[in-house]
Amino acid sequence: MASVTALAGSWASLPTPLTSWVFDVVQSMGHTQMTPVQSSTIPLFMKNKDVVVEAVTGSGKTLAFVIPVLERLIRRDHKLRKNEIGALVISPTRELASQIHSIFSLFLSSQPGTEHPDPDEDVPSTSEPSSSTRLPPPLLLVSSAQSSPVQDVQRFVATGADIIIGTPGRVEEFLLGKGKNAVSTKELEVLILDEADRLLDLGFQQTLTRILMHLPKQRRTGLFSATMTDADALSELVRVGLRNPARIVVKVQSKAIADSGRKLGLGGEERRIPANLKIFYVHCRTSEKLVQLSRIISQETTQNGSSRFIVYFATCACVDYFYRTLPLFLSDNANLYSLHGHLPPAARTRTLSSFAESVCTPSSPSILLATDVAARGLDLPDVDVVLQFDPPSDTKAFSHRCGRTARAGKSGRAWVLLTGREREYVDFLAVRKIPLKQRPYLLDDNSAAPSNDDDRVEDEAVPAYLSKIRELLLSDRALHDAAAKSFVSFVRAYSKHEASYIFRVKDLDLVGVAKSFGLLRLPKMPEFKGEDIGDWKDANVDWDAYTYADEAQETKRLAALEEKASKISAPRPPPPDKTKYVPWSNKISKQEEKEKRREKKDRKKKWLKAQTATESGKDSEAPSASKRGRDDDAVASGNDEDDWEELAREERMAKKLKKGDVSQRDFDMEFAEL
Repeated sequence: MASVTALAGSWASLPTPLTSWVFDVVQSMGHTQMTPVQSSTIPLFMKNKDVVVEAVTGSGKTLAFVIPVLERLIRRDHKLRKNEIGALVISPTRELASQIHSIFSLFLSSQPGTEHPDPDEDVPSTSEPSSSTRLPPPLLLVSSAQSSPVQDVQRFVATGADIIIGTPGRVEEFLLGKGKNAVSTKELEVLILDEADRLLDLGFQQTLTRILMHLPKQRRTGLFSATMTDADALSELVRVGLRNPARIVVKVQSKAIADSGRKLGLGGEERRIPANLKIFYVHCRTSEKLVQLSRIISQETTQNGSSRFIVYFATCACVDYFYRTLPLFLSDNANLYSLHGHLPPAARTRTLSSFAESVCTPSSPSILLATDVAARGLDLPDVDVVLQFDPPSDTKAFSHRCGRTARAGKSGRAWVLLTGREREYVDFLAVRKIPLKQRPYLLDDNSAAPSNDDDRVEDEAVPAYLSKIRELLLSDRALHDAAAKSFVSFVRAYSKHEASYIFRVKDLDLVGVAKSFGLLRLPKMPEFKGEDIGDWKDANVDWDAYTYADEAQETKRLAALEEKASKISAPRPPPPDKTKYVPWSNKISKQEEKEKRREKKDRKKKWLKAQTATESGKDSEAPSASKRGRDDDAVASGNDEDDWEELAREERMAKKLKKGDVSQRDFDMEFAEL
């Protein structure tokens, strides 16, 4: 294991000098000095060494593998054939694959044309190849919105690309599906798994295994991530085929802590976030989260001059809903963007481009509302502030979210809103080397509340916010449906939080959540069973007259309402006559015959019991005339004349059976119907 503590050096200090045009591109990007992860990874990777790299977000991991990939392909002894690939980069999301592709494209678009040096010309002695090798453009496998698997193969055949970039599913289809007979991996030089722990967490283990078994063993492999614990990396190294890898961990310490630690002979405090990133948390009620969110944005724009924000929510439905309601509480000049996994790939790409390229100022900020699909790897320039309306279900995503700001040496701030016992999340993150600093509750004038205790009176702005959202929802029933959907999705996501001992639904103030979502009424959910709704009041709504703004939806609703009314007003049909519907198997008639036989058998048993009692009485003592009369009356009253004769006949046959005058078979045949 290699631990990086020294400062990074210049690009010229690399043991193996970079190709001139690669060096020029790096300089044009403004990277005059290497970051620690680059100075530690590039020399090892270029010297036939597998690497496992863990470094904080924004530390330059992408260049740490882009440059070695290019240099290894440039310095090959033999040029790759048109059907052969030299490098494969796999990322967990389309957005990250697109970003990596853009960086490769930046380098490859700057390379010189293929030139053959004049044999009479004096060539300076350098470590570069004697002739520059021009690489074809990399092939990007991002989404079906841009190309299908068949089109991917067609582009590869047409261009002969050396570098393949994509997500696991599309790469598998490219290598083992549509392109099985068209793509050769025999000469593969480098395999890169970016955000390696996320690839494993998303359930791509089997897909990656099939890809890795298809690739040659004589290759260099690199795993890169900002959060890769020992269990994540070491337990999977054998599976992904790394051979004696060098593990590179970039540790971060604040300068003051590091200096004091050296004076005391200590190593100082480790951090898994950039040193110039400050993370704050505000503890508030669930009903006050939306109030605090709007006030934090207002404070950041007015006091700190922030203009570009990312706000993270728990679910896609929450992003869609707050994208439509949050403008009520922001400045009129604020520009909102929505990004989540349920959007089509083309829409996600357009959103990212529009947000990254938007011109924003503190008076006209750009705000991206997103889920964790925008948490990892994306290099969004000039993000000033990251706000987490909901802490992520995957605890590792916390540092990735915060890492969208304070990138490449810049400073940045991140906020997270915590409620109730979620305060314990701060201690949980401290164990993971992510320090958080508490900020007091913000008031309406952006001043701090004098107290932050749980007994503080609920913010007076909450009813006003609730009323304002309800007024918007009443304008369109579709907004009410979106509100209910987002609320339910949030509760479900909350119940599946990895830190379940902190984030427990039974401790969550569901009524407060409903207030922050501006619901018109509480949805019917098992979580509300036995819940104290306190001062909650449903909105005064005539639900039959509550309409959709969309004509098609409203027509459908009216038709359903009319159908329901017709069913209620229609007379109830009489109960079906069971005797009318006789099944073909005559089960009903057979059942009736069976019941008759059972009744006869019961009467027979009673009569035999009475006869046995009578005969035993004759042997001991003759009964009185009155008793005989009563018994006779009882028997006569319980059986009609026909039954009496039948029972008498059976008794006679039973006596003959006992004496042996008739056989058991004859007796059974005689009385089989009983």
